Amino acid sequence: MHVRNVAKERLEAGEVALGVGLRQARTADTGKLMRTAGFDWLFIDMEHNSMDLDTAVQISVAAQDAGVTPIVRVPGWERFHATRALDGGAQGIVVPHVDTPELAAEMVAHCKYPPLGKRSVTSALPQIDFRGGPLQEVTEALNQSGLLAVMIETPLAVANAERIAAVPGVDILLVGFSDLSMEMGIPGQVDGPEMQAVAERVVEAATRHGKFAGFGGIGSMEVMERFIASGMRFVLCGSDLTIFLSAAKERTARLRQGTTTA
Repeated sequence: MHVRNVAKERLEAGEVALGVGLRQARTADTGKLMRTAGFDWLFIDMEHNSMDLDTAVQISVAAQDAGVTPIVRVPGWERFHATRALDGGAQGIVVPHVDTPELAAEMVAHCKYPPLGKRSVTSALPQIDFRGGPLQEVTEALNQSGLLAVMIETPLAVANAERIAAVPGVDILLVGFSDLSMEMGIPGQVDGPEMQAVAERVVEAATRHGKFAGFGGIGSMEVMERFIASGMRFVLCGSDLTIFLSAAKERTARLRQGTTTA
C-alpha cells in the first residue's frame, strides 16, 4: 500500500518543500487554491488561531486529493491533539516548543504506530480513501507517509538539536525563528550571525541523522533564500494573512499613485 505525501516526496528528492500557513482560511477549497499558487504543503495552524478541529480535518481531506500535503500544528503536547488530527485526515503534525529529546520521543509515541510509537488504531482513514487492508500494511504505510516536525524555538532546543534529531520517528526539525529570537533577547533580528549559526547547527544535526531541517517565522525573502542555501528544505514561507495583506497593500498603493483628493 502506498500513500502519497507531496511534501515528503520533495524532501526526499533533495528539493525545497514550500508551505503556507493557514490563519484565516476556513473552507475546503483552500488546498486546491494553494496548490495552484505553487505550495507543496499547508501549515494548518491550531496554535495561533481559533480554527477548530472539524474545520482543520475537512481542509486536510480535500487538500490531499488536491495534491498538497495537509500538516496540522497542534496547540499542545497532549496526545489527543495529534491523534485526532491524524485520524481526521492530516498527513503530518507540527509540535511547538519541543526542547528535549524526551519530549520529542513522547510526540513520536503519539503520532506513530508501533513499533515506532504507540498511536491507537482506528479504521476507515481518509488518507487511504477509507479502504481496508491488512492492519500491518496500513499502519506501515501511514507511518512511512506521515511527517512529524518538532519545533526548535528556544536556546535549549538548539543546544539539544543533535539529541532531538537522533530520536527515531522524528522527521523534521523546524526552527521557529520568531519565538527563538524572542527567547534569545533579539526580537525579530533573524538576519544576523546568531541565527545563521542556528540554521547551520540544526541542518548539520538533522542531516547527520537522516532527518530534514526547516524554518518558519521569516518575512525577508533574502533571509529565507540564505537559510535555504544553508540546507533548510522544509520552508514555511508565509501565511494566507500575510500574503493577502502584502498583495492587497501593493495593489491599493499602485492604484492610488497619481490620484488626488478632492
